[in-house]
Amino acid sequence: MTPSDGVPEPLLRTARIDDLPELLRLAREFYDEDGFTTSDADLERNFRALLGDEDNAYVCLATVDGACVGFALTTNRMILESGNVAELQDLYVMPAYRRHGIGDVLIDDAVEWAAEHQASMVEVVVAPNDRDVSRLVAYYERLGFRDEGRLTLALDL
Repeated sequence: MTPSDGVPEPLLRTARIDDLPELLRLAREFYDEDGFTTSDADLERNFRALLGDEDNAYVCLATVDGACVGFALTTNRMILESGNVAELQDLYVMPAYRRHGIGDVLIDDAVEWAAEHQASMVEVVVAPNDRDVSRLVAYYERLGFRDEGRLTLALDL
């Protein structure tokens, strides 16, 4: 089925280790676009670990006409105040496929995975990286996410 905008409906599937080349390509595009400096070697090592931890990590690929056009990475962890919490860590859709609902479908799938893993909530971190993210924040708010007023600080080890 093709929506009225001409882009076919995406097919979603759980990523497998043999999808690693496509995942690395998509992640590199995403990280280059957003200014993240994670090396290809680190991305590969981390994807391998995530793909091997099916209880705590879920990588979903979106395909259109057999081509990988986006992915979502969702993880879960136990925290004291909220119990099991899922985090939509990464969501990427190639620019040519944006504004066709693919991101929405990936988020819905991530939320479904989180619910199946008894998560009490799904969090998403929006990293400005010296750019205006107001449209991205508005997008997530439209989908029901809310600003918890937290500031994330990190210490590199």
